[in-house]
Amino acid sequence: MTNQQQAAVAAMTEWLAHPQELGKAPAKIEIAGEFDLHDCHYYILKYKKSLLGKWLVGVCGFEDAETLEPCGHTFSQMEPYDPADAQEKCQAMVEMIRQYWMDRAKEETERQSSAGPFAGFVLLSTPEWDLDAFKAQLKADWDIDYPPTDGEQVEENDDKTTAVFDVDSMTVAVSLMEAPVPDGEAEYWANSNFMEKDAAVSAAKAHQAHVMVAILNQMSEGRTRRQLGELYVKLVSTLLKAPNALGVYTNGTVWLPDYFIQVSEDLKEGSLPLMDLVFVGLVRYEKGICGWTNGLRAFGKDELEIRDSQQSPQDVHELLLNVSGYLIEEDVTLQDGETLGYTAEQKLHITRSEGINVEGMSLKIGF
Repeated sequence: MTNQQQAAVAAMTEWLAHPQELGKAPAKIEIAGEFDLHDCHYYILKYKKSLLGKWLVGVCGFEDAETLEPCGHTFSQMEPYDPADAQEKCQAMVEMIRQYWMDRAKEETERQSSAGPFAGFVLLSTPEWDLDAFKAQLKADWDIDYPPTDGEQVEENDDKTTAVFDVDSMTVAVSLMEAPVPDGEAEYWANSNFMEKDAAVSAAKAHQAHVMVAILNQMSEGRTRRQLGELYVKLVSTLLKAPNALGVYTNGTVWLPDYFIQVSEDLKEGSLPLMDLVFVGLVRYEKGICGWTNGLRAFGKDELEIRDSQQSPQDVHELLLNVSGYLIEEDVTLQDGETLGYTAEQKLHITRSEGINVEGMSLKIGF
C-alpha cells in the first residue's frame, strides 16, 4: 500500500474504534478502490466487524493525492459492501458529510451575525449621574483613563449626561435616562433573581431613572468577545458604586450592587466574572426542574436549556453555569447531536431547536 492508503486505513480504523461508532477496531480492513470528487481524493474501504462477519463499506478522503492528513471526510453508515455500487455509496456519504459541514458553517454564521450587544441598565433612585465622579472611580477601580491617554476621541453632551469614548479600541457609550426603564421590564424581570428576589424587586420598583451602558463595536479588530464582556463588567461595577445606584438590569434579571461588584473582583485575579455575564434561570414545573441561560448570545453562542430534569435545582444551575464558562473561556461552539459530560462515561446529549424559556434557537442538554 502507498503511504496515503495506509493513512486512509489508519483513519478509518480510528473512526470505527470510537465508542459512538463500532467501538473497536475492525477485525479486517482493506482498500477496495479510489475516486476523485470535489477536487479531493477518496478511498473506498471495506471492513469486517468480526472475522466471520460480512464486508461493510466506508470512505476516507484527502485534499489531494499526496497529503497524508485526511480532510475530515472519514465515515461509514455500516452498509454492506458490494463492488457494484460501493463507489456510489461512498459518493453519497461524501455529499452527506459536505452538507453537514456546510449546515454547521451556516449555523455558526447565523450565531455570529445575531450576537447581541453587551448592554444593560443601571437603576437609579434619583435622575442624577455624576460623570466626573464616574471618571475618577473608573481610574481607581480599573486603571482606565478617561479621556484616554492615547489620543482616542471622546464625545460628551453639554450637560454631561452622555459620554462616548474608546477603551483599547472598544467603543463605550454611557447615557443617563431621566425615567425608569420602559414598559416595567426591570420590575418584571427582577422576579427571576431567585437568590435575592425580594430585594431585587424592591430595587426595580424604587428606581426613578437609569444609566444605559453598552459596548458599541461588537467585532473590534483584534478584540475577542470575552474582552468586550470583561470591559462591560468593569463599567457596570463602577457605575454601581454611585450613591444612588440600586442595581443593574441585565441578561434577563436584576442584580444588586454588592453582588455584581463582588463578582467583578474576579477580573483582578485574572478570572472570568461569569455570573455577571451569564444569568442562569430556574423554574420548577410538574415534570421537573427547567433551567436556561441568558447572556451567551452576546458571545455568539446559543443559549442553553435543560428541560424537565429530575436532578436538584443546584445541580441544574451548576451544570448550566459550568458549561457556559467552558464555552466562553475555550471559545467552543456546541452542535446539535453532540454529547458532553464531566467524565468520559457521562454522555449528556445535545439537541438544537427553538427556545422554550429563551428567544431564538437554544441548545437543550439532556440532564
